[in-house]
Amino acid sequence: MTIDDAPRDALRGGPRELLRWVATGAAVSRADLSRLSGLSPSTVSQRVEALISQGLLEETGAGRSRGGRRPRQLAVPTGGAVVGAIDLGAHHARVGTLDLSGRVVQARTLPVRIEDGPEAVLGALLAEVAALVGSDPAASADGPAAGALRGIGIGIPGPVQHATGRIVSPSRMPGWNGFDVAAFCAGRTDVPVIVDNDANLMALGAHRTAYPELDHAVYIKAGTGIGSGVISSGRLHRGAQGSAGDISHCRVVADPAPPCTCGNAGCLEAVASGAALVTALRGQGVAVSDLTGVIRLIDDGDRQATALARQAGRAVGEILAVVVNFFNPQVVAIGGRLADCEPLLASMRATLYERCLPLATQTLLIERVAAGQDVGITGAAHLVIDHVVAA
Repeated sequence: MTIDDAPRDALRGGPRELLRWVATGAAVSRADLSRLSGLSPSTVSQRVEALISQGLLEETGAGRSRGGRRPRQLAVPTGGAVVGAIDLGAHHARVGTLDLSGRVVQARTLPVRIEDGPEAVLGALLAEVAALVGSDPAASADGPAAGALRGIGIGIPGPVQHATGRIVSPSRMPGWNGFDVAAFCAGRTDVPVIVDNDANLMALGAHRTAYPELDHAVYIKAGTGIGSGVISSGRLHRGAQGSAGDISHCRVVADPAPPCTCGNAGCLEAVASGAALVTALRGQGVAVSDLTGVIRLIDDGDRQATALARQAGRAVGEILAVVVNFFNPQVVAIGGRLADCEPLLASMRATLYERCLPLATQTLLIERVAAGQDVGITGAAHLVIDHVVAA
């Protein structure tokens, strides 16, 4: 069983949690870790030594004595070792390097054309990661220090078979179906490359940064497309093949209904995604070219755009009501470019309260993902860090 598969209770005091406590400042010594985990000092010491040997922790000197010998202080290395992260979207990609605590070191947003195909798009983004590593101030004059890059995490805006890193029947990614992202990247870098759906990585990033104390959560990514990631018992839940949380093709509209890119009609993505709003406005004679234009219209109080946003919010709420009644999460948080659309968010929230059982919404948090534009690369980095810790 890997660390990703272990139940939450079994991870209490596990290597990943010890690393997180040091990274967040909750612990600065072995004694702190023993107190937080409830583990014996000898067990903590063994795990800390293993993390030090992997380069994931370091000793930084002696701390303040509370009686007896001064404890050796622990820290996550801040120079040299980093992980690369790529959060790929339909039109833009966020690329960055993060340290082993999950803190962003460098990041930039690049325009992409998903229709250019996987080789061209991924090749350029991998080159960008290498450039960021090479430009890190911690790198030597001759280039990055040996072993500086510990791995790369990649988020894909389509269904990903996580165990293999292969893309399966994506709706808006021509030429990507069946593409083995992990194998392609393995031929271009000598570090581990881990691939997952972008909504899953948003969920992981938001969970680790904003809601680490909550065990059950649903995170919705609403942009050009729409999807969600699920946290269950404190860990990312992918299901049997990696498709858990894919709400984009749940049916919300009866015939006649707008056709969806999956071949069905009335899917959530066909009526509530950013692309759907663009199509609907064009059908009403409004000259709008992309999601940015839609959001601008909504912010300006355009009647047609606002009405469509409210309808989209109700559609998202209807699907999420089923999820909330079934799964009973502690938080439902929405991220992506549509998260700042107040009419959509208000309509979604109202529908959830209307359609869900009172017990399910009694303490339910319904809010925006607060982690900002780096939430996806943060999730990608934690995916790699977890892999390195478990190795």
